Amino acid sequence: MDEKPQVHNRQKQGAGLSLLRGAAVLGAAAVVSKLIGTMQKIPLQNLAGDGVFGIYNAVYPLYILILFLATAGFPLVVSKFVSEQVAMGRAGEARRVLRVATAILAVSGLIFFLLLYFGADRIAFWMGAGQTSPAIRSVSFALLLVPVMSALRGYYQGHQNMLPTAVSQVVEQTVRVATMFSLLLLFMQWGYGPEWIAAGATFGSVTGAVAGLGVMLYYWQKDRRAQRDGGLKGEDVGNGVHSTAARPAGGRESSWSLARRLLAYALPLCLGSVALPILTLVDSFTIPRLLTDHGLGEAEALYQFGLYNHGWPLVQLVAMIASSMSAALVPGIADALQKGDAAGVRRVAAFSLRITWLIGLAASVGMAVLAEPMNVMFYKSNDGSWAMAVLAFTALFSTLNIVASSVLQGLGAVTAPALYLLAAAAAKIAANAALVPRWGIDGAAAAAVAAYALAGGLALAHALRAAGIRPAPGRAVIKPMLGIGLMILGLLAVTRGLPPLLAALGAALPPRGLAVAVTLAGVAAGAAVYALALLRAGVVTAAELERVPKLGRRALPLLRKLRLLP
Repeated sequence: MDEKPQVHNRQKQGAGLSLLRGAAVLGAAAVVSKLIGTMQKIPLQNLAGDGVFGIYNAVYPLYILILFLATAGFPLVVSKFVSEQVAMGRAGEARRVLRVATAILAVSGLIFFLLLYFGADRIAFWMGAGQTSPAIRSVSFALLLVPVMSALRGYYQGHQNMLPTAVSQVVEQTVRVATMFSLLLLFMQWGYGPEWIAAGATFGSVTGAVAGLGVMLYYWQKDRRAQRDGGLKGEDVGNGVHSTAARPAGGRESSWSLARRLLAYALPLCLGSVALPILTLVDSFTIPRLLTDHGLGEAEALYQFGLYNHGWPLVQLVAMIASSMSAALVPGIADALQKGDAAGVRRVAAFSLRITWLIGLAASVGMAVLAEPMNVMFYKSNDGSWAMAVLAFTALFSTLNIVASSVLQGLGAVTAPALYLLAAAAAKIAANAALVPRWGIDGAAAAAVAAYALAGGLALAHALRAAGIRPAPGRAVIKPMLGIGLMILGLLAVTRGLPPLLAALGAALPPRGLAVAVTLAGVAAGAAVYALALLRAGVVTAAELERVPKLGRRALPLLRKLRLLP
């Protein structure tokens, strides 16, 4: 019996399992690093105050946009080119792709570093916040390191070895946050002003980049030592698989030609990826300037900008959950589309969009009703609570935009989501100009809701049309809104009833402790009431719960025992 086909199948299965494990490791690392990066803003505000918080939130989106421009989609492109060379057994050519990409990115990183460092005062003037210039100079040094690190990450991902990238992401964020708080405490003890304290906080991006690059270089040197010790001489060890296929003798592409091909692939990816950073950066260049132009001093304007940013970490946390949920959508929809399974496409897309709508709606309304106790719980003060309540509704529209964009990407519409975000950025500029002079940061929050509603609405309408989905108004809108009404009643019962109840029981809590109790009780009560309302109204069925891994098997018997499901 010929065992070659069986061996080949086992190799394919092993490679597939390895790829899935690598994707899972990378996804988990991305969630951990995003969680660290998002939630570190709360203790930053607690320690440094809203003035420093405003400066930090004005500068960091600028750094992210410049970083996207400096790397220009190269990690994905390097991964693609390296994987092609590895598949042909050309390990030397794969390393040459890395060398050429590193050279390009080192030059682009240097250019953008010079622009940020020497243009810091001009950029700060454009923002209408001169106090941001030290922080802009501080963060600019990271651009000398991160582009090279991104090339190495792409190289290892091209070998389907996700561990170096995953480790470097977590190490980078950990060191960044540790440096931020170390310098923050040190500069506060030395009596530095808000602009230099913020510069110390942003310098964490530099030390984080040093640590992340160090991790990647460690793996690179480890593989080079393995090559020398094993005498592989050009064989591939990037993913622990030794490729012995010979390199073709002739037709070697010049480095200039390779560089042009890398740029040709990377630039369209860059244009698509900068849409979201542009939307987040709009506030940095408009809100402080609009506030100062209409009577506030620069310090007060940055303080108000810090208050405006109280709600964003919580919104980004909800969006991060949506991003992790949507990670499996693109391959699932693409696979069904390739098989010609239109019903499968509709089923996956409809379920994902509906669950996102139900979760995003509840999260937004819950955050809005609990805005004041959450503000005190996280930020020690109820200043800016109204802006935080309004901003909460961006959670609904941003999550819808994320998941609808994933559906569109799975269907092959890769440019539409970026165009919708750019349209939202233009709408945000116009809405800020109209509303901030009249209502300050409350107007900025309303403008954010309008902008994200535009992006999310356009992406959702496009996704529904492209997937052939026609939602039933009763199940999709009317019944969930009834559930939201009941949830609001439950939340109001907690926010209005729990404080006097605790006082009657003699539980004298400080203001922040009381806010914690109200917030946690409100979240628990609101989630329970909303979930029960959806189950009783048939908005969520047993068949849909069964599709949720682990949760379905555990929840269904209990729900049936409580007679909440048939």
